[in-house]
Amino acid sequence: MLSVKIVCVGKLKESWWREACKEYEKRLGAFCKFSVVELPESRLPENPSQAQIQNALQEEGKAILHASQNSYRVALCIEGKLISSPDLAEWMHKISIQGISTISFLIGSSFGLSDSVKQAADGSLSMSKMTFPHQLARVMLCEQIYRGFQIQNHGKYHK
Repeated sequence: MLSVKIVCVGKLKESWWREACKEYEKRLGAFCKFSVVELPESRLPENPSQAQIQNALQEEGKAILHASQNSYRVALCIEGKLISSPDLAEWMHKISIQGISTISFLIGSSFGLSDSVKQAADGSLSMSKMTFPHQLARVMLCEQIYRGFQIQNHGKYHK
């Protein structure tokens, strides 16, 4: 069975975000071994300098790469590829039949991902050209992974 991990920086602060993710985690259990790895966010001052942001991204990046080792890494970043839900389903299916046992989707902090993480990734995706609250990205990703498995299995969820 394919393992799917979301490796992310920071915790979901609001209960409704956590509840939404828990619902998709429950649903995904029928299709894969699903887990979320929450990594600590670097502490930054109110108005951090660019150097402070870069240092934080580097530290977070090391933790992301460690947590996602031995997996197929997919960076979620603004410059990533835009794809449809059916394309995501097809892509996940292709990955699974290539003998890859674990896919890790990587979500950085509100400042994004370090260049080292983007370079180490096997692929990159963008959620949208629009801007969303950072915490919503995790919920949206959970939903799209679930939708992808539903599409693969000809479920009624995707219409």
